[in-house]
Parts: sequence; structure tokens; C-alpha cells
Amino acid sequence: MPTQLANDNTNEIRAKIAYNGEILITYIDHNITFEDLLHEIYVICRFAPNQLFTMKWVDEEGDPCIISTQMELDEALRLYELNRDNEITIHGKFVATLFCYAMQQCIKL
Repeated sequence: MPTQLANDNTNEIRAKIAYNGEILITYIDHNITFEDLLHEIYVICRFAPNQLFTMKWVDEEGDPCIISTQMELDEALRLYELNRDNEITIHGKFVATLFCYAMQQCIKL
């Protein structure tokens, strides 16, 4: 379930989710797993249960970087902390065709 209200927990990261022309704000734990992030995005973007989608975060140079594995998520969070950013921006985009094995895992949530 999305954590849309901030609290004083310093283990939380403000996540700005861009989807379908809207900007949605949620808070995620520094140690979030890829599967938990998928679920968070499913809920906040109101994707249908079997909807496949891609996630991309925006790096410090403004480039979109795909998040499709735990390793890619860990790198995004590492750079977030290294750069001392005040939030991480994630773009969600639904896809009509099969994207990759990692995206197939979304269906199982």
C-alpha cells in the first residue's frame, strides 16, 4: 500500500512518480525491494492487475534509466544517496506487449 504521507522516518525517500500526465508523490524505504517497488507503482498508478509496465528513474543528468531488476534499483538508490538528492523521480509507462522477464513478474503481484 502506498505510503503517501511523510513521517519523520529518515529511512524514507520521497518518490515523485510521473504517470499518464500526472505527478504522484509517495515515500519509499531506502531498503525497498524491487518487488515491493513494483507493487507500490501498481497501487499508486492504479494499474490493472495484469497490466505490464516499465519503470524508469531520472538520473542527475536528466537521462531516463530503466529499473527492471533489484540491481538497477539498488544503483538508482545508491546514486540518490551519493548525490544527496531530495527526491527520486520515477516514470511509469504501461506497455501493451511483453517487455521482458522482469516485467512478467508484475503479473504475480
